[in-house]
Amino acid sequence: MLSRPEFITDEAISHAVATHWLPEISDISYLPWGFGAHHWRVIGRDTTVFVTLDQLAPRHTAASLEAAYAGAATLAASGLTAVCAPTPTHSGQFTVGIGAGALSVTPWLQGHSPTEAQAREPGHVREVALALDELHRAAPPAGLRSWTPQVGAGFADELRTHTAEPWTSGPLAEQARLALTTHLSAVRDWTDRYLELSQTALSQRDSWVPTHGEPHNDNQVVTPEGIRLVDWESLTLAPRERDYADLPSPPPNLPPPDPAMLELFTLDWRLSEIAEYARWFAAPHTGTEDDHTAFSGLLEELAEAE
Repeated sequence: MLSRPEFITDEAISHAVATHWLPEISDISYLPWGFGAHHWRVIGRDTTVFVTLDQLAPRHTAASLEAAYAGAATLAASGLTAVCAPTPTHSGQFTVGIGAGALSVTPWLQGHSPTEAQAREPGHVREVALALDELHRAAPPAGLRSWTPQVGAGFADELRTHTAEPWTSGPLAEQARLALTTHLSAVRDWTDRYLELSQTALSQRDSWVPTHGEPHNDNQVVTPEGIRLVDWESLTLAPRERDYADLPSPPPNLPPPDPAMLELFTLDWRLSEIAEYARWFAAPHTGTEDDHTAFSGLLEELAEAE
């Protein structure tokens, strides 16, 4: 997230990291990176780590997030070098409950995330596709949850009811509500198609594989040793197209993805984002940089109707 969390201090984060991961902390700094979780760089006596605070509901429970990060660690231990997995605590867990979420720690990588333009270069796409293919061929870690549809058949009707009266929860509330009401017909059409495709995917569960879920450029780090994939909170058993829907072009030299499943996971992202933004702007907000980024994200998803 771009804005610091108001519900927890750097001191509380530093104390939790010192208690569960690093014996000594010499510096902590908030990182206005990404969208959806809060991040810090924490420097210990002889190491630097990347700290993430994931919020739980509605995407996760404490158990499902722990299973995702433990699964990533299992994959890394099996030899998948592209997996940058969380570091276990002293007790062997991968997450620690704190405030309204769960804290995790991963090694600090020396490298950079590619821009969208760099991520479209053929050589880079090939390297990411090969890393994903290796992931998809791996044995599923124990306890890994399976993908389920993000919205149900009543989503459009619920959204219509939810947006029937003006929103007064913050400076962007009414703009968001009006944008949603303008696109309710498209949301219904997307939902109908999404649930039709979901049934096809669910009928093929025997072929599902471990998937990252969001292997876009912001979750890639180019290091001297090669590509690393970070942010494994969405690790889930699913059709392999769940990962390919996030790539700028089809994976080369691999079996072509199923167009229907690519469509499914394009809709999976769009509808889950619309649902999240509807919750966001119906709730109290003050017009922060994160609020404006979220509003732009909502308009971007709804613009697909055009």
